[in-house]
Amino acid sequence: MDALILARWQFALTTIFHFFFVPLTIGLAFLVALMETIYVRTGQQVYKDMTRFWGKLLLINFAMGVVTGIVLEFQFGMNWSEYSRFVGDIFGAPLAVEALLAFFMESTFLAVWLFGWDVLSKGLHLLSIWLVALATTISAMWILAANSFMQHPVGFVVRGGRAEMTDFFALILNPHLWVQLPHTVAAAFTTGAFLVLGVSAYHLARRFHVDLFRRSFQIAAIIGLVAIGLTIFYGHRQARYKAEVQPMKIAAVEGLFESENPASLSLLTIGDLRQRREVFAIRIPRLLSLLAYNQLTGEVKGMDELQEEYQARYGPGNYIPPPVLMYWSFRAMVGAGFVLLVLAVYAIFLVMAEQLAITPRTARLFVWAIALPYVANTTGWIVAEVGRQPWIVQGLLKTEAGVSPNVPAGSVLLTLISFTTVYSVLTVVTASLLIRFARQGAVVGTIDETPPPTLASGG
Repeated sequence: MDALILARWQFALTTIFHFFFVPLTIGLAFLVALMETIYVRTGQQVYKDMTRFWGKLLLINFAMGVVTGIVLEFQFGMNWSEYSRFVGDIFGAPLAVEALLAFFMESTFLAVWLFGWDVLSKGLHLLSIWLVALATTISAMWILAANSFMQHPVGFVVRGGRAEMTDFFALILNPHLWVQLPHTVAAAFTTGAFLVLGVSAYHLARRFHVDLFRRSFQIAAIIGLVAIGLTIFYGHRQARYKAEVQPMKIAAVEGLFESENPASLSLLTIGDLRQRREVFAIRIPRLLSLLAYNQLTGEVKGMDELQEEYQARYGPGNYIPPPVLMYWSFRAMVGAGFVLLVLAVYAIFLVMAEQLAITPRTARLFVWAIALPYVANTTGWIVAEVGRQPWIVQGLLKTEAGVSPNVPAGSVLLTLISFTTVYSVLTVVTASLLIRFARQGAVVGTIDETPPPTLASGG
């Protein structure tokens, strides 16, 4: 293993660890703000108790998100200095705005919200948590603006071997950003909603603080259904856009070696990678053309034809991302998404019943469903980033050219092992804290209730 492979593994693992916490922060901040809004409008104590309970989980998750995000920026200078030299004038701008505007806004007003319960008026306290929720989305926008340049470079010129920004507004109006951002934010809302659904179902099955968790379940069911619906909708829009600007990514996630018109959608494909052909496939006719072009006809180019085009345009090399990883990551993402859609509909069905009756079996279903958004978020990130390979900046800079030239592989290996170990420990600690406080339940008004030790029969 050389420094390039190790640097790629290090950045991938630290990013995945960080991305465990970011979507939950975005989604839970919005839900907490919504709950406090209802409290301010109605004056009902139960909504204040809800806000404080879910806010506690938000704070734990936010702290870990900050810790895991710091290391990522150092890697640009340490492991990816050639990338930073080439694109730093462009990539640095949105990162700087994110840190100076969104992150400081988010952390400042989260502290105001935490310590301002008995100091600020209800209106100002509510404003502080809405500013936190807004800042989390703004932060995502600037990070994705930087990432979108890597996916689809715009507003630049190359001078002296370096990319220089010529149009800042082109950067923030990049079409890639505005199909990626809604999809990512909607997925984050889904993550937050299903955490609330799972924890609420757990306590409802134990008949603990029934009113509080019944209302929490109702709110999360509505937000969850809307959010997963938007996630799927904008995922489709993103796929249409990728068919235009990154056709190799579409071919790779479909395991499509040869071009098709009309193109079928693969349910299961087994391929011979050495011969670059399909050995066995189950496909739905015309569906891929429909997804790519919103019509039943339209050519989707295969990896073989695109490889020839890219070699003619960019020179010799392998321009096909890892097909097996891409194929199964995409199916894990889509599969998890549609299971979440079914569960969101089921949650709405439970809410519409005369009485929200959560059995131990139903509770276990929603508790386990908390993991599904994480599966979808992680595999979605893999599709987005691995599908761009071998480019670190699409069409401009290959990944192998972006790595630091003089960093020994042993140093990268040492930090890879160190970061992975530390991040694993911190993730386990954070997950344990979240589970502990989630299982304890809320402090309701001035009433002291002791939760039952176990679930009801069958739990």
